Amino acid sequence: MPPSHVRSREAFQRACRLIPGGVNSPARAFGAVGGQPPFIERGEGAYLHDIDGNQYVDYVGSWGPLILGHAHPRVVRAVEDAMRRGASFGAPTEAESHLAELIVDAVPSIEMVRLVSSGTEASMSAIRLARGFTRRDGIVKFAGCYHGHVDSLLVQAGSSATTLGVPTSPGVPVGCTADTMVLRYNDVQGVADAFAAHGDRLAAVILEPVVGNMGLVRPTDEFLETLRRHTEKYGTLLIYDEVMTGFRLAYGGAQQLFHQMPDLTVLGKIVGGGLPVGAYGGRADVMKHVMPSGPVFQAGTLSGNPLAMAAGIATLEELRDRPPYARLDELGERLSTGLGEAARSAGLPHCVARVGSMWTLFFANGPVVDYDSAKQADTARFARFFWGMMDRGFYLPCSQFEAAFLSTRHTEKHIDQTVEAARAVLAEIARA
Repeated sequence: MPPSHVRSREAFQRACRLIPGGVNSPARAFGAVGGQPPFIERGEGAYLHDIDGNQYVDYVGSWGPLILGHAHPRVVRAVEDAMRRGASFGAPTEAESHLAELIVDAVPSIEMVRLVSSGTEASMSAIRLARGFTRRDGIVKFAGCYHGHVDSLLVQAGSSATTLGVPTSPGVPVGCTADTMVLRYNDVQGVADAFAAHGDRLAAVILEPVVGNMGLVRPTDEFLETLRRHTEKYGTLLIYDEVMTGFRLAYGGAQQLFHQMPDLTVLGKIVGGGLPVGAYGGRADVMKHVMPSGPVFQAGTLSGNPLAMAAGIATLEELRDRPPYARLDELGERLSTGLGEAARSAGLPHCVARVGSMWTLFFANGPVVDYDSAKQADTARFARFFWGMMDRGFYLPCSQFEAAFLSTRHTEKHIDQTVEAARAVLAEIARA
C-alpha cells in the first residue's frame, strides 16, 4: 500500500502561505514529477523519516553532502562541541585554518583556499577573481552545467556553439550575461573554435568535471585535455566546479580521479558535512589577488562559521582516516548493473550513467553525453518511476536531470532491495 502523506500535505499547504512555492529551493517542490513533497522529520544513516511516519532509503543525501549518511556520530559530536563554544564570532578561529589545511592537503591543484557560505557564493567569487587576475571579461560555461544562481552564469545555450548566453531568469539583465559564452559539453571542436575566435578575451572556463545537474554526464578524456591545453595556451583560467564531486569521487575530487590540474576549484557540500559552506581555491599566485592580500573584493559575515567548520573537519577527517571510495564504487557498480538489467528486462529505453557514488538512470535512447542528449530523456516516464519508487520506500532525486548519491551507510541489502523495487516499477511502466 502506498504510504500516507496527510500531514505532509497539510505542512505543504501551510508553507505555501508563507514561502514562495512552499519551498526554499525550487527542486524541493517536486515540480518536475508532480505531486507534493513529503516533509522530513529526521535522518538516520541511510534513511529518511517523514512527519507521517514513513521511512525511505535515501539516495539524495541532501543533494550530495552526506557521503557519511545522516547524523554520523563523529559529525554530530563535533557540531555539539562547537555549539557549546559559540555559534559565530565574526573573528578568525583555528578551525578555519584546520579545514583549509585539510582541503589544501587533499586537492592536488589547491595551494590556498578561501572559505565562504555556499557553492553559489564560491562560484561567483571564483569568476570575479578570474576576471580580476586576467583583466579580461569573457567567461565560458557549458550547457547543462549549473554553478549556482550567479547572474552571469544563469544562461542557456544559443543556436550555435559560440553564441553568447541569454538570461534564463527574469531579473537577470542582458548585460550580466553579455560576456558569457555557452558551449556544448564534451564538444572538443566547439572548444577549439571558441578559443580560436575569442581566446584572447576569455578570463575563465568553468565546468563540472563530472556533471550532476543534467543528470550524471561523464567527460571524455579528450574534452578535459583540450580544455587544459587551450586555457594554458591563451592564459585563461580553468575552473573546476567540484561542489558535487569534491571529496566524493575521490578524496582529492574528480581532478584526482582524472589526473587533471585546474587553476581554480569551487567546493561545497561535503566540505561542510551537511552544514552551509562553500570554498574556492587554487594557485597561490591567483588566490593572492583576493582582498585583503590583493585587490579583488570578497567578504562574508558568516564565512568560516564555527559549526560548519566543525562538521566539515569531522567529515574530511573521517574520509581521510577510513577511505570509502573503493567500497562506494563497488556498491555503485552493483546498483547500476541491477538497474540496467531491470530496465532491459522491462524493454524500456534507458541509459545508466555512473561515476563512483554518483549515478542517474536516464529514460533515453543511447548514451547521454551533453545537454542536448539529456533533453531527449522521457521525463514523464521518469516521474512515474520516481513515484513508484517513493511508494515502495526509496527516496530519489525529484528530477530526471539530477544525479543521485550513495553514502557509506548504504549496504548490499539496500542496493538489492532498490533493484528489486525498480524491477517491479519498471515492469508496471512497461505494461502501462
